[in-house]
Amino acid sequence: TEIASLTASSRAPAQTSPSVDAAAASKPKPCCVCKDEKAKRDECMLFSNASDAQKDCQSTVDLYRTCMAGFGFKV
Repeated sequence: TEIASLTASSRAPAQTSPSVDAAAASKPKPCCVCKDEKAKRDECMLFSNASDAQKDCQSTVDLYRTCMAGFGFKV
């Protein structure tokens, strides 16, 4: 939200917090994006037969992180 407020204030300094709240409301929730990537990541981590599931599933984890980053989320 700090970035949203900085961005909103740089566009129009006279804007008040309700408009910042509206901008935050238009951003999707983290639970509602990248569902396929998250499901593949979770399935890999849960059902991996490797001794180190994190290494075994690194590519699916990276795909999920990339997808989330595209929506502005840091994972």
